Amino acid sequence: MTSPERTEIRLLSPDDFDAWLPLWRGYQAFYKTDIPAETTKLTWDRILDPAEPVFGALALLDGRAVGMVHWIMHRSCWTVGDYCYLQDLFVENGVRGAGIGRKLIEEVYARAAGAQCSRVWWLTHETNHDAMQLYDRIADRSGFVQYRKML
Repeated sequence: MTSPERTEIRLLSPDDFDAWLPLWRGYQAFYKTDIPAETTKLTWDRILDPAEPVFGALALLDGRAVGMVHWIMHRSCWTVGDYCYLQDLFVENGVRGAGIGRKLIEEVYARAAGAQCSRVWWLTHETNHDAMQLYDRIADRSGFVQYRKML
């Protein structure tokens, strides 16, 4: 089994595009979706733009990118501190279950705490049982059901 001690988590930098892109595509494949190239480019640009509330990090195992996470800071009407939405989390199939996903989430927790956020929250698909085993250990289920309308 892969040792999480050999894993480094660090913020994305402009030089990371080629390491990030296969993970971003792997995430899309997992959820059976195909995000257009223009949206991918815009997402990348937003992550790197210090004026945007969008952030990202890579998990590197022995120097090789094996996981990624994106998060977005946003206001809340319920608290003084912002909320932090953990939007995307992906770890390569061959290293899942080794603690890398947990380390990526803990990185988001630390960044959110450093920004004085009141909450970190996220969604997952109801069929993502493997991930939910981790989530149930490190966070609380809110009981809320998501509704949405595509515009």
